[in-house]
Order: sequence, then C-alpha cells, then structure tokens
Amino acid sequence: MPRAPRAGVPLIVTEDEDLLDDLLRLCAAAGVEPVVSYGPPTSPGSWEAAPLVLVGDDRSAALRGVQRRSGVLLIGRDLDDQDVWRRAVGIGADHVLFLPDAEAWLVDRIADAAEGVGEPALTIGVVGGRGGAGASTLACALAVTAARGGRRTMLIDGDPLGGGLDVLLGGERSAGLRWPDLAESQGRVSSGALEESLPRLHDLSVLSWDRGDSVVITPEAMRSVLGAARRRGGVVVVDLPRRVDDSVVEALSQTDIGLLVVPAELRAVAAADRVASRIGMILPDLRVVARGPYPSGLDDHEIARLLGLRLAGELPPENGLLEAVNGGKPPGGNGRGPLARFCTAFLAEALPSGGSVAV
Repeated sequence: MPRAPRAGVPLIVTEDEDLLDDLLRLCAAAGVEPVVSYGPPTSPGSWEAAPLVLVGDDRSAALRGVQRRSGVLLIGRDLDDQDVWRRAVGIGADHVLFLPDAEAWLVDRIADAAEGVGEPALTIGVVGGRGGAGASTLACALAVTAARGGRRTMLIDGDPLGGGLDVLLGGERSAGLRWPDLAESQGRVSSGALEESLPRLHDLSVLSWDRGDSVVITPEAMRSVLGAARRRGGVVVVDLPRRVDDSVVEALSQTDIGLLVVPAELRAVAAADRVASRIGMILPDLRVVARGPYPSGLDDHEIARLLGLRLAGELPPENGLLEAVNGGKPPGGNGRGPLARFCTAFLAEALPSGGSVAV
C-alpha cells in the first residue's frame, strides 16, 4: 500500500518498470522523492493529496472514472497512438506527455510541485530615463515598502555598472551570495535555496554585486535566477540598466510592469524617449514616474504625454532623503514622505486583489 504523499511530493502510478525508472530519474533531477503506486492508489486521500500525479499510460484504463482533480499528467511513449487522448479524457488528465521528448518540461513541472509554486511574484522593473534619475532609489523603496507590508520580497540589481543596491541599503558587508557567484547559472535554480543564500536586509532578500571586477551575466543565468525569484511569489523588484542587451531582454521578458523614472527636464525627456523606444518593444506595460521639481514648466502629465506612456505617478522632492540614506536608513524606510507614499499607492494598485501594503 503506498504511503500518503507528503506536501510537495508527487505520486507516480504505473506498473511499467522501464517507465517507472525514467520517472524516478526525472524526479531525482528535480530533487524530489516521489510516492509510487503500482496500481490504483489505495492509501486514503493519496490521489487527492498529491500536488502532481504522473500516470503511466499502462494504468490509464484501470483509473478510468477516477475522481477528477487538477495536476494529473498522462505519460506515454507512442506518439502514433491516437487513442491516448481518449484515455487522457477518461482520467481527467491536464496534459498528455511523451517521453523522452517532454523530459525537460516534466522536470520543471515536478520541481514546481515540490516547491509549492503558486502565483508568480509581481515583478517590477525600474529604469532611469537618464543617468542619475533616481531609479535605484525608487527600486529600493518599492522593495522596502513591499516587505514592510508583509510580502515576500526580493530586490535584484540588474545593473553591473551601478554602485550596488546592497550599498544603498547599508548592507555591503552582509554575508550572502552576489551576482558573481551566480553568473554561470544554467537550468533550474531552486527558489528556496536562492532566497536562503542571499543577504537579508530590511526584511527582504537582495541580489547585488560585490566590489570586485564586473562579470558578465548571461541570458541563461538571468533566466534561471529571475525565474527562481518569481516562483517564490510576493514581489520582485529589478533595478535595470538603460542599455538593452541579451540579459536585459531576458529580464524584461519576465517583468510585469516597468517604471521609467524621468526628471522634469527637456533633455531628460528626450533621453527617456530613446530608452522607452527600446524597452517598450519587449515590455508592453511601461509607465512613467515623473520626478520633480518642475523648473522647466513640464508637469507629470505633460511628460507622460510626450513619451506616449501611461503615468504611474510623480515623485516630488523629498527633503532629508540623502541624509537619511547616508545615515543607514533605507529609501522609503520610515513609511512617510513622497517616496514612501508613491510606493504604497503604486503597490496597492498593482498587487492582486487583497494585496494592500501597510503604511
């Protein structure tokens, strides 16, 4: 009798020894030890409790009419067997997979189940319309605000030429991995292991740079790391460079909302227009954050109109911000002032229903 699956442990149902060997190998690649049933599951609740059920096609007839549930995959080998789709309907399978073609996809799905993957994180990319626009400050403030509201939060420094977000947060000496340690990552990165390995600052996880020589982050590394960050749910904030290379394209492809920080200057608007034209080709939801003061007569709505982008809001000047950061307080950390108010209002709108952020 198979034991009842533990949380995050898939259930395999098959009597085909060769298929079982393959499925056990794929589970091992995903870092999971499954529960195996050689016939219809007899342990009470085992069919319902497993986050994922892998049914060998050899057992599909015996399971016909089983209680319907999501997360059932029918695993076969014969691509020419047209009846397999009828048998999939009989057990209420979500997908039909054929090995070995679907092995990579199946490993990811098994690992997702083991990690308890739910809704992916709201991922926000922040980029300056020109140098010194304040994008890094806004990125830190958004992450600090989300964490203060009780959200699992990760802040990722995507700009190797910046000063390092851990410095801005006062944690440059904190223990934990930096980008150079992850620069050659490929394939799937465990989201739990990533979160646990990073410096923990102001109740959020931070992936930044060390003080050594710059390293190249490959698109594969960005895909693996950002994918792992998103699978943990909550909020991920990425501080992006103004240039668009292959790694930035990968980051933008996993970004839900982009914020383009634009000071109220004609030259800044002209520079931001060039940045927006490149980023907007990859990220459809790109919004403007207008940063005051407004000496040129431009206001926030006019800046958004000139750029042809949706206005996310404005950031008036904030007295004492630089002194507070130099004194070890993170941007937006006190929950007051224009920066904190913008972040609170933006996250309250952008987060899923019920995801309000505490002030």
